[in-house]
Amino acid sequence: MSLTANLYYTGKNGSARKFAEEMESSGVADRIRQEPGNEKYDYFIPMNDPEMILLIDSWKNQKSLDAHHASPMMKELADLREKYDLHMRVERYISDENGMPDTDQKFIRK
Repeated sequence: MSLTANLYYTGKNGSARKFAEEMESSGVADRIRQEPGNEKYDYFIPMNDPEMILLIDSWKNQKSLDAHHASPMMKELADLREKYDLHMRVERYISDENGMPDTDQKFIRK
């Protein structure tokens, strides 16, 4: 079972993008990617909102996510969110243990 959170960061005057750029350039994002249980930690820019950054954050299980939340990087991350005055919306998903059904596979171009 994997846990995935879509975190939507919003700000003003490009602050969400600056936040993501600093997360990458400071190495915080890479250190999070190296934490045990992290499966994905990637930023995206939604086409319909230039003041938003989407983070797709996936973890092997709740235990690994809890360990991440207790790590020193969370303080760094929180400080950067404050620095850029960001607000967040979060959607959380649990992986489908059965995988993608054959009825959906036909719509995937590989």
